Amino acid sequence: MAGRFAPRPTRATVRGGHVAVPAGVPRQAPAPAAAPAPAPAPARVRTWVPDGPLDLGLVLGPLRRGPGDPTFRALPDGSVWRASLTPAGPGTLRVTRRSGSGEVRGEAWGPGADWLLEQLPEMLGAADDPSAFVPRHKLLALTQRRRAGLRLTRTGLVLESLIPSILEQKVTAGEAYRAWRLLVRKFGEPAPGPVPERMSVMPPPRTWALIPSWEWHRAGVDDKRASTVLRAVRVAARLEEAVRMPAGAAQERLELVSGIGPWTSAETVQRSHGAVDAVTVGDLHLPGIVGWALAGDRHADDAVMLSLLEPYAGQRHRAARLILLSGRVPERRAPRMPYGDIGRL
Repeated sequence: MAGRFAPRPTRATVRGGHVAVPAGVPRQAPAPAAAPAPAPAPARVRTWVPDGPLDLGLVLGPLRRGPGDPTFRALPDGSVWRASLTPAGPGTLRVTRRSGSGEVRGEAWGPGADWLLEQLPEMLGAADDPSAFVPRHKLLALTQRRRAGLRLTRTGLVLESLIPSILEQKVTAGEAYRAWRLLVRKFGEPAPGPVPERMSVMPPPRTWALIPSWEWHRAGVDDKRASTVLRAVRVAARLEEAVRMPAGAAQERLELVSGIGPWTSAETVQRSHGAVDAVTVGDLHLPGIVGWALAGDRHADDAVMLSLLEPYAGQRHRAARLILLSGRVPERRAPRMPYGDIGRL
C-alpha cells in the first residue's frame, strides 16, 4: 500500500493553516457551492369579512384527521393551514383572522391557489345560516350561545373527505389517523409554498389506484377498506361531480360504490357540502352521546337518536355538532378499544 496515497499532513507541513502538498501531487479543486434553494412564489391573497361571529378552529376543525394530519396545521399564532388537491392542481391555503376588524385573510400557493381563494368564503361557512337553527333543549341553547362562531364548512371537494372517511370505517380513530398520515406522506407530494414542516398534498386518484397491496398492509389498512378506496378512485370524476348535487342526492351517488354506506357518505357530505341535516348513523358512540345529552339514555341506538333529533329536522347535523361541543357525554364504562396494527402481522 506504500506510495499509493499522498503523505498525511503533519505539524511540520502545516504553516499558518496551509498544508504543504508534495511535488507532483495535483491540488484538489474546491467543491462547487450548493445552488441556493429557489425562493417560493409569492402568495396570492384574498380578504373577506364574514357577516357574523366566526371561530376558525370550530369551522375548519372537522377537516383535521388527527393530530399528525399532513394536510392540516393549526399553529399557536391562530393561523390554519390546509393542503388540498383541487381541480386546478395542488395548493396550500393559510387562513388568519384579525381580532379587531374581524377580517379574514387567505394566502394561497401552488397551481390550486386561485381555486382555494375562490372557495374561501364557503369553506368558512358563508353558505351556512346559523340563525336557521332553533334550539328546543336548554343544553343546545346554551351551547349555541357559547359557540356562536360555529359555522358548517363546505370544501367543494368530495374525494379528500371520502378517502379518510373510508379509512375510519370499523376501526379506532387512532388506527385510521395513522393510516391516513402514512399513506399521504409516502404517496402524496410536498405542499407548495412556505409551509410548516412535513405538510403534504394527498395523492391524486391514479396514485391511490397504484399503491401496492403491501403498502396498505403496512399502513394498517385491511383489504376491505383498501378495496373500497380503489373502487372509489376508479370513478373519482363521477364522485367529484356530486359536489354540485344536493346533499341527499350526493349521498345516493356515493353509496352506489360498494363498501360506501350511510355512515361514510354522511361523514363525507358534512364536509364537502356543508350538509346541515346529514346525520351520521351507524356510529359506535354518537347515538349514546345524543341519547345521554337529550334524554339521559346512554344506551340509545340509531332509531332513538333519530327520534330525539326529529325536532331539528333540516338541522340535525348542526344539533349533533352542538351536542358534541357541549361536553355532556356519558362516563366511560369500559376500557378503550385495543389498538390494532395489522402491519405487524
